[in-house]
Amino acid sequence: MGEERNMVPMMNPTHSPSHQSDGFSNEEDESLNENNKFCKDDSNYKTGHHQDHHEPRRLSLTSLVSSSSVKPPSSPTRRTIDLGHGSDLIYIQRFLPFQKSWTFFDYLDKHIPWTRPTIRVFGRSCLQPRDTCYVASSALTPLIYSGYRPDAYSWDDFPPLKEILDAICEALPGSRFNSLLLNRYKGANDYVGWHSDDEKLYGPTPEIASLSFGCERDFVLKKKKLQEDSSHEKRGDDGPAKKRLKKSSRGEDQQSFTLKHGSLLVMRGYTQRDWIHSVPKRAKAEGTRINLTFRLVL
Repeated sequence: MGEERNMVPMMNPTHSPSHQSDGFSNEEDESLNENNKFCKDDSNYKTGHHQDHHEPRRLSLTSLVSSSSVKPPSSPTRRTIDLGHGSDLIYIQRFLPFQKSWTFFDYLDKHIPWTRPTIRVFGRSCLQPRDTCYVASSALTPLIYSGYRPDAYSWDDFPPLKEILDAICEALPGSRFNSLLLNRYKGANDYVGWHSDDEKLYGPTPEIASLSFGCERDFVLKKKKLQEDSSHEKRGDDGPAKKRLKKSSRGEDQQSFTLKHGSLLVMRGYTQRDWIHSVPKRAKAEGTRINLTFRLVL
């Protein structure tokens, strides 16, 4: 996703029901647990401001496709987090190399037809607090959320997106995705409130792959409570995350990541059935973040 609050501690192996670290390096493990640490390659990494002295700031579609391979490192290190009861996450901090990720950030920022639509939340109309765009294969069930039905662009309209899709499928054997929701957070006040992606068109156990570029933002998950009013948790674009975080008091019921530039987070199993998530407002998030969320429409 009165708006500021203390940052939720980042996910630590001791905070989750089960933790599997597949050869996670000490350097990456340390980076995951220090929210205020800047990337060694760029002192402006956290805010989304960058300077690339080797590549032009503005890139044409032709030059990007011809000069940039999307293929991630041969064996990107991943962390698997078991949330219990058939829900789990995969986090690959360095799915795409640092500079190559900026190349794609520049392309997405300049070439995607971003829009900031009007949506309906709890019976009132409001401007969605982030920019968006939707890309999908032909003949799929239309996406509708909060009274808004975005037009679906084709993969052929943006070839680099298809290359990124292929790279993600290669990194996740057996996974399939045919739709992509892009979101652009242009500063501290852009966010997405508490919600779960449990629409029927995704099936009972959707796999959702989320690729992040630019400014680091917190991604918070909270276990659903049967006693909570689902109408207030299902669609959270009506207000800041702080107002409802207090409903979860036990540490095992909440998890938090700071999503890095070029990182991939995958939610699997019953995560959408049993958990809700948000990208809350953050006063220090001064730069732009672009997020690509891949899903399979059944």
